[in-house]
Amino acid sequence: MEGIGLVLEGGGMRGVYTAGVLEYLMEQDLYFPYVVGVSAGACNAISYISRQLGRNKKVTLDYIADHRYLSYRNLIRHKSIFGMDFIFNVIPNQLVPFDYETFYNSDQQFAIGTTDAHTGEPIYFTKHELMEQTIPIIQASSSLPFVATPMQYKGRTLFDGGLVDPIPVQKSVADGNKKHLIVLTKEFGYRKRPFKQGWLARSFYPRYKGLVNVLVNRSEIYNNTLQMIDTMEADGSALIIRPSQKVTVGRMEKDPKKLQALFELGYEDARRLGMKLKEWVKK
Repeated sequence: MEGIGLVLEGGGMRGVYTAGVLEYLMEQDLYFPYVVGVSAGACNAISYISRQLGRNKKVTLDYIADHRYLSYRNLIRHKSIFGMDFIFNVIPNQLVPFDYETFYNSDQQFAIGTTDAHTGEPIYFTKHELMEQTIPIIQASSSLPFVATPMQYKGRTLFDGGLVDPIPVQKSVADGNKKHLIVLTKEFGYRKRPFKQGWLARSFYPRYKGLVNVLVNRSEIYNNTLQMIDTMEADGSALIIRPSQKVTVGRMEKDPKKLQALFELGYEDARRLGMKLKEWVKK
């Protein structure tokens, strides 16, 4: 599978769809040599790279009702609606142990996208360069404006990577991959609507001009990327797995039944594509 990149979109709690897709890939022993993800996509990628079947589902569905995971109480107390310490420290180190050894020793390349708040540029980091700093950078990649605080790393102020590079296929191309398996978290035909709260972003983040520009132009960035991957799908350089049904799960969804259904949809969509996927990989 050399030269094939696995590209994972973000989407907050819609990421349980990706978790379902990755569950199927792991069951089929389909481990791609290159993985790139942003936000929830990056979060799901680590359990895939550590070969931990069932873990992505467990860390979301088993704890979504816990106020430490997602609540306005977190926003008031810790300035982040997602409990970052709970998600990136307590869960992997105490509740659902993460296999750090397998993750760090894996030969799979892993790139994590973030957004530089000052310049608005996509800033990518790799597992091999980060090593023990990988999890904090995944936290940075998951830090949404308005409902989370940015992360500071080597002089940069970093926000959610899905803002400026929501479907990071261009990173996969730049890193030399010729083919790309792209996992999306919205159904076919979806297009992002323009952000109409530029005034709010400018007043909320007066020091982060780059971030404000990204927020204002986010729909154009996203929709242009969709056009690009549609072209790639048509010429055979990309295979896309996306929800086969309209997604009603929001970024901060807490309904376990909806989340369970979306996970199952991801698994079934991947399974239905299984034979085509295996043939595409061999071409």
